[in-house]
This record gives sequence, structure tokens and C-alpha cells, in this order.
Amino acid sequence: MTVELALGTYRCRDVAAAVRMAAAQGAAWVDTAPNYAGGRAEALLSTALAEWPALKVSTKVGYIPAGAMHDGVRAGALSAEEAERGHSLSSAYIAWQVARSRHALGRAPDLVFLHNPEHGLADADLGDRLYQAFATLEAACDQHGIPGYGISTWTGFARKTFDLPALLETATRVGGRQHRFRAVQLPVSVVHLAPIAQALDGYGVLVDAQEAGIQVFASAPLHGGEVPDMIHPDLAALIWPGAGTAQAALAVAASAPGVNRVLLSTNNTEHWSQAAAAVGRPPLSPDVLRRVVDVLGT
Repeated sequence: MTVELALGTYRCRDVAAAVRMAAAQGAAWVDTAPNYAGGRAEALLSTALAEWPALKVSTKVGYIPAGAMHDGVRAGALSAEEAERGHSLSSAYIAWQVARSRHALGRAPDLVFLHNPEHGLADADLGDRLYQAFATLEAACDQHGIPGYGISTWTGFARKTFDLPALLETATRVGGRQHRFRAVQLPVSVVHLAPIAQALDGYGVLVDAQEAGIQVFASAPLHGGEVPDMIHPDLAALIWPGAGTAQAALAVAASAPGVNRVLLSTNNTEHWSQAAAAVGRPPLSPDVLRRVVDVLGT
């Protein structure tokens, strides 16, 4: 399986410049959200996307950008309480925000992720809310020509708030066997090793995704830039002799079974090139991954 390095825009200081740099270096995918870059990420992306029409883009819905709160309430897409909370999975808000994102990007996104759906909801409420959200996203796919949708989560799989088989069962109830649930996004790194450890033992979200043909986006592979300082050079040498600590960490994320794309936020061409070399190399063996898990734990 070929793993791609994709641009994540969460921490990009200059979103448009980062997209142009990554696209010029061969990136095929950029991931964003309407609340990134102070609520301006999608608009900043639009000119770069127009210059690189083959570039695929995923965005998200859930968190409410500060600049959209008043507009959403005025449009009837948000209640005052939802706007105050800053996050919503209501059908009205999802439909409104997806249309807003399409307009801001200047084109239909290739994927729409529900952004941290575990946020602010009791587990008992989440099943019904996800069913309604999936139904709205299926309709948005039809209306806007969006190929698919998925879940982007920080803790949902780790805390067992939901699992992939249950999400796929919900998608099937909504859309039948032709549903458009296509992808999951979750942290996979030397800080978040549990998905890798589980996959090495034959279970967990990465194995479930591989078996179901669901794309996996590995987010935060360098944990906001903190990972290089957390890896001892001896561990880096065990992972990849001669590599730097950042490259070694990226190789771990890219070698996780089932991962299709590793998201990196950078404006720096040299950093991108080094990361692309780490992601594009042959995957680490299961034995090496097990030793990393043994050293660092989960």
C-alpha cells in the first residue's frame, strides 16, 4: 500500500503559500476546516486550489468559526445556545456549513469530515446525532457533488466513544450499501501509539478500516512539533539508522497498518522534502514497530 504525505493546514502560518509549496512538491491532498486560520483557511485555500485544480481537498464540519456564529443564527442554521457552545452536529448547521465551505473553497470538497463528533455530547445522545448527521451528509453529497464523508476525531476511537464497525452500520442504515462514508482521521504518532499497537495484534480502528476499504488520515504525526524532542537519538537509530528524529517519527506513522495519508503542517520546502522521503520509504517492519511500542508504551 502506498502512503501519501498530505498537507494539513491546522498549524500553517500562511495557508495559501503552504498549499502552493506542497502542490509544487507533488502533494495530491490538502486537509482543512472552516475554523482553521481564524476562520479564514478555506477562503485562503481557494486561490491556490484554482491554480492546482487536480489537488484534492477535505474539510470539516462541527466546530463553528467565530465569524460564522452570527451569520448561522441569523440564517436559522444555529440556535443561540449552539453558537455559544461553538460546536454543532445539527442537520441545519451541517447543511448550511457544507454549502458555505463549498462557496469559500470555490469548488466542492472531495471529503467532508464530522469534526470531533464526541465533543460536548453524552454517549447516549451520540448515536442518534450521528445518524442524523450522516443523513445530512449523504444529502449534501448529492446536492453538491461531494464524493464522500467521514469522521475526524481526536479521542473518539481511543476512548471507545464509537468504533468503525458501528459507524459503518449507521452509514449503511442511512445510505444503504452505496453509502458515501469513506474515511477516518485520527492521531497516529509515537505519542499516540495505541492504534499501531492494536493493529499489530490484529484489531482496532486501523485493522477495521483496512478490512472495510476505508481511507485513514493520520493526523498530528509530530504532535504539534513536540515529537522530535521526545525521541532519543538511539531510538531514532533503531527506527531508521541515519535518520533525524522527525523523519524517524514520520516513518512510524507512515508504517502503521491501514494508514493511507500522513498529514503534515508546514510552509518549509526543506521540511516537506524530508518528510516526503520518510513517508515514501518502504514501511518499517512489524518487529521494529513492536520495539517502538515496547520502548515508548501506549
